[in-house]
Amino acid sequence: MKLKILLLVTIVFFSCKQQTKSIPLYIGTYTSGDSEGIYKLLFNTETGELKDLSLAATIDNPSFITYSPNKKNIYAVGEGDDGTVSSFKVEEAGTLQLINKVKSHGGAPCHISTNKEGNKLATSNYVGGNMALYDIKEDGSLNEASQVFDHNSLEQKSHVHSAQFYKNNLFVADLGRNAMYLYKKESNNNYKLKDSSIVKFTKNAGPRHFALTNNGDFIYIINEYASTITTAKKVGDSYELINHTSTLSKDYSGENSCADIHLSKNERFIYGSNRGENSIAVFKRNTETGTIEKIQNVPVHGDWPRNFTLDPTGKFLLVANKKSSNISVFSVDASSGELSFLNDIALPNPVCLLF
Repeated sequence: MKLKILLLVTIVFFSCKQQTKSIPLYIGTYTSGDSEGIYKLLFNTETGELKDLSLAATIDNPSFITYSPNKKNIYAVGEGDDGTVSSFKVEEAGTLQLINKVKSHGGAPCHISTNKEGNKLATSNYVGGNMALYDIKEDGSLNEASQVFDHNSLEQKSHVHSAQFYKNNLFVADLGRNAMYLYKKESNNNYKLKDSSIVKFTKNAGPRHFALTNNGDFIYIINEYASTITTAKKVGDSYELINHTSTLSKDYSGENSCADIHLSKNERFIYGSNRGENSIAVFKRNTETGTIEKIQNVPVHGDWPRNFTLDPTGKFLLVANKKSSNISVFSVDASSGELSFLNDIALPNPVCLLF
């Protein structure tokens, strides 16, 4: 009897362990080719293997997707002339059930994010040149936009590319205006512009995406046109420029457009993607001074790496290669931060990866 119980416990233990190895990875795509919307894969957090591809939701051009903080919902932009923002419920089987869809109030929405409390959502409209804020209801559905901030001027066209909440702040990267905006939350929970240029960029740098340290003391902004990362340190209510660092190999002379940027969990390393050189640039970070030093440019084994992500364990980095229609998986060296290619999987037009 005791032997049977021990055997049963052993089977249950190893069954649970096997299940925890695999976690869902959702993929946003462009649907102009063979893609039909948002896909799901299972990712093995011990081996780095991707398998069991399935269509999670049919939607046009979900080029950027994000979770609600409790992971019960996924929000997606519909990147088109008449932009949309959709809310989905994550079903038990991993499929996505549409809750509702609202207007993005600008053409070509390309980024979406929620605040930590899960009651506010920001959408960046690239062609519209504006950023829209939404209130999230308890059931995960979206109200129509509560605020829309237009960055366009008579002299300069805006291309808002990403926005992130941090405590009572909302940071916005505007590639067209070559600027980082800062909005502050007021007592009525609305946001108000505090600064339209928190740090100075080189001419036509093109700030696209950015990463903040956990304490908010440093910000790292990847510049699409200049192929650089701008490093700045918080001083009072603003940020002070430290430097601009190239993302490219010294021997690369072709055209390039940077895309995405991420900090490692321990904040010792920074990663950025190069479209053109088709590489991930790896930087070592001084956690005290905030300065960065490039230590590696690793080929992505694909073409046009738009978005990439680190898995929840921090042991793997995955890259969405848009033009070659594949996702590449790299192992991360815990001590050096350097990447080693493991494998890849085919998937049509992947542009956003979400754990």
